[in-house]
Amino acid sequence: MSTLVWTAAVSLAAWLWLLLCQGFFWRTDVRLPPRTDPEDWPSVCVVVPARDEAAVLPGSLPSLLAQDYPGRAEIFLVDDGSSDGTGELARELARTRGGLPLTVDSPGEPPAGWTGKLWAVRHGIGLARARGPEYLLLTDADIAHAPDSLRELVAAARTGGFDAVSLMARLRVESLWERLVVPAFVYFFAQLYPFRRIGRKGARTAAAAGGCVLLRAETAERARIPDAIRHAVIDDVALARAVKGGGGHIWLGLAERVDSVRPYPRMHDLWRMVSRSAYAQLRHNPLLLLGTVLGLALVYLVPPVALLVGLGAGSAGAAVLGGLAWLVMTGTYVPMLRYYGQPLRLAPLLPFTAFLYLLMTVDSAVQHYRGRGAAWKGRTYARPDAVVREES
Repeated sequence: MSTLVWTAAVSLAAWLWLLLCQGFFWRTDVRLPPRTDPEDWPSVCVVVPARDEAAVLPGSLPSLLAQDYPGRAEIFLVDDGSSDGTGELARELARTRGGLPLTVDSPGEPPAGWTGKLWAVRHGIGLARARGPEYLLLTDADIAHAPDSLRELVAAARTGGFDAVSLMARLRVESLWERLVVPAFVYFFAQLYPFRRIGRKGARTAAAAGGCVLLRAETAERARIPDAIRHAVIDDVALARAVKGGGGHIWLGLAERVDSVRPYPRMHDLWRMVSRSAYAQLRHNPLLLLGTVLGLALVYLVPPVALLVGLGAGSAGAAVLGGLAWLVMTGTYVPMLRYYGQPLRLAPLLPFTAFLYLLMTVDSAVQHYRGRGAAWKGRTYARPDAVVREES
């Protein structure tokens, strides 16, 4: 057998393993678990870190102010050194829209060793602790919530006994590049962190979606959040690991009515979103980078190459094995496209999207070695131990 045939066979084997043995990552039916309304609704404080978010705040903050929550709830928006009037706009929205009480405050510049977002979160949690809440909702400034979002999250946490309940907000998919890149972003995330394993007690897999995390206040204090993860760039995964490492029970699933209103209309915007911290995900390790590049090539690029080259060169083995691997790949991507309401004709293009992600990851490493590091809202973090992604 030729090298191409063997390589295609290995790729097909990898896809069969991913299909059956990687926590059924490709399924999109992991939604909020069964829940019942508690007899007494606990108090909740909502913490929103915001830096230069005036463009998206009108589409997100009113949804928090309008939460239909039977218990006591209050919002703390932390204006992290914005230069676009974010804080003033938030106050104006609260004055004109009404709803839940809103406090807007600013923590000042973060000290050495802190990422800006987590310094803002720390300040918000400090303000919230004065109210003695049972739960904290950590949500980003670009996330819009359905009116019953908070009560559904609390009911799920109470019913399931979870210390942290997180929803992967539905990202915007309107531009051509968003349609190509965004569903794959969530697909790849689920492949790395299968949702079913995250919610299983005793399983080592831990992850959260930083845009929407309901966290028990007692758990946050016990796990020293956010102090214990103050240098984290990918803060959501770091938070989940801290909670689970301390014996907490966590859950992550796909959102139904929690949406990001942040647009990524150009490829450049999406490229920055991924490349700014992709190398941090690999712990700034050149060997992990090499393994990732080779793995992406074997799993995503070999199938179409084997099929096309096999057909052109008359190698039936390479064509059949490559075609089968591409077919399995395409089939696993279909549920995510359906979840995002996208045409299924995009599914066979997943190898092309994976190639883009490969280039973004390499670019992230190049930027790191040029001294630029990961970035969030105008701040750059070049720490070698920053191992997790900070959400924009």
